[in-house]
Amino acid sequence: MAQYPDTLQFNHLNRPLGVEWTARNLEVEGVIPPDIQGAFFRAVPDPAFPPLHYDDTTLSGDGMVSRFLFQNGAVDHDIRYVRTPRFEAERKARKALFGRYRNPFTDSPAVLGVDRAVANTTPVWHAGRLFMTKEDARAYEVDPHTLQTLGRWDYHGALRSETMTAHVRIDPHTGEMFFFGYEAGGLCTTDVSYCIADRDGNLTSEQWFQQPYCSMMHDFAITEKWAIFPVFPTTANLERLKQGGLHWLHEQHTDSWVGIMPRYGKVDEMRWFRGPKGVSAYHFVNAFQEGADGSLVHLDLCLSSTNAFPFIREPSGIATPQWEIQGGLTRWTFDLSQPGEGFDSRLIGPPGDLPRIRDIDQGRPYNQCWLPSVNPHGGPPVPGGPVGTSFNCLLRLETQTGRLDMMSLQPGMAINEPIHVPSSTPGHDGWLVCVVDRELDPQHHVSELLILDASNITAPPVARVKLPVALHPQVHGWWVSAEQLSQSKAGRG
Repeated sequence: MAQYPDTLQFNHLNRPLGVEWTARNLEVEGVIPPDIQGAFFRAVPDPAFPPLHYDDTTLSGDGMVSRFLFQNGAVDHDIRYVRTPRFEAERKARKALFGRYRNPFTDSPAVLGVDRAVANTTPVWHAGRLFMTKEDARAYEVDPHTLQTLGRWDYHGALRSETMTAHVRIDPHTGEMFFFGYEAGGLCTTDVSYCIADRDGNLTSEQWFQQPYCSMMHDFAITEKWAIFPVFPTTANLERLKQGGLHWLHEQHTDSWVGIMPRYGKVDEMRWFRGPKGVSAYHFVNAFQEGADGSLVHLDLCLSSTNAFPFIREPSGIATPQWEIQGGLTRWTFDLSQPGEGFDSRLIGPPGDLPRIRDIDQGRPYNQCWLPSVNPHGGPPVPGGPVGTSFNCLLRLETQTGRLDMMSLQPGMAINEPIHVPSSTPGHDGWLVCVVDRELDPQHHVSELLILDASNITAPPVARVKLPVALHPQVHGWWVSAEQLSQSKAGRG
């Protein structure tokens, strides 16, 4: 195409920017808390060239790594493209060469066999390394100091899976990283790899199992004893891809499933539970266990009655408008001491997504989470993101007491996923850092960074960081402390 499509996927906040830039000493209103020393990394999908197909999605955009660097009250920002083989091939050609979202059969013959990875979903920090991830490929390592792309990451040849999730889980006590890859054996396979890397970054375990059907397994969860793999009926079909069709369609009348296995056990110990038909969840808040033997397992997830993405739902023939999708923050409880494939479900909070908890609460009982949502009284949400509708408020939920706080934005504003920064003050719940956008018109917006007291989000931000250039909406982010940055392995092999 000669220009970007005139669709929601490429307009409003989704308007491609494609600008790499650096700024030092950004203007700060208020005072940066002394706890905030380190880097806030963001994964930003931003297509460098107009796509080959009019119905393309922003999720196909080339990955950019954005970094806010905090040093003694000063803030710098850098953003660079991840130099994947796909990005370099199109940069050389000065045009798009790769076709439909996750369909290699629609690519130009000139890039046959070239890695299609865009590394645009989540920056992941583990064992001194920064990875840019997207679930349909392996991760790419990036130097956290220079943002230079160091290359595709496969644990020095040890990783067999062709894919790696963008939603890893790191145990706060052991330092191990638990992750998985679906379509691990290739396009539309039901192969799933389940992997563990130790605190030093060595791949210590990789096992494969089969999911009930080839589904989009975007996220998973762990407890101290269990690994939990939900499967929702957004499915892929190889013949459809070969005919130039879409990778994903949603099957509204197909069962969902949840597989649970001991997190240090064998995949043949997996036990499957049958869930509701047609439901979908992209992100899980947390999971934890109860009982002396840990046999009662709770999974908290952002559940909806169908797939939330219009570019998947509408071609699937599901005519549910975005505002009529039902759901909310839901707790699924599994009693592993009892036979059968059923489980309990109850609503514990309002609709929202992109949830965050304190890292120290990962896989353990917890009391609070933060998640963006839509305030129906806050004016029309700004169009943006893969759903086409941005969030205009931030919620803080106490899961044990039910207390709910809301920070609502002004009309015409949108909020990205927050990240949590721990506090060094005993009893203080830490800080939230997030980017907000204000749309000026469908082709222009401005951005700024907010720092909030995590326990009091209804109070004014403790600091605002002004930006000279608008930012493209992120997918996910990651906080890396100054101490962690000092232990970077970039350039050390």
